[in-house]
Amino acid sequence: MKKVMLFCIGGLAALVAIASAGPVLGLALCAAIMYVSWKQYRQADSKAVKFFWGAAGVIAFFAAVGNVPALLGVAALGVLYIVYKKWQEDDHVSVTETKEDDPFVNFEKQWNQLKKLNG
Repeated sequence: MKKVMLFCIGGLAALVAIASAGPVLGLALCAAIMYVSWKQYRQADSKAVKFFWGAAGVIAFFAAVGNVPALLGVAALGVLYIVYKKWQEDDHVSVTETKEDDPFVNFEKQWNQLKKLNG
């Protein structure tokens, strides 16, 4: 039952991540433009060049604000990562628990201990 829930949550998160791939790319591009414009603004000597890079940064900022749905895509990617980790964790735990909780393995261990004490 837990695997079914993880599969459903993962599928929904994958659909949201795919649907918001465009805004995520747009947000990344705007963030790169803002970073470059900030670096160039700080290095510029003349006021005209500073104005140009400042205007480019402000325009990129407003374009980034328009890509707010990208935050849902980033969150969906995070949920996908968590679901993947839980899925792998469940596989690992179930294999080890079946070996340790096997009553026949425990019986064999105890029988060998009793044989060592008596003989």
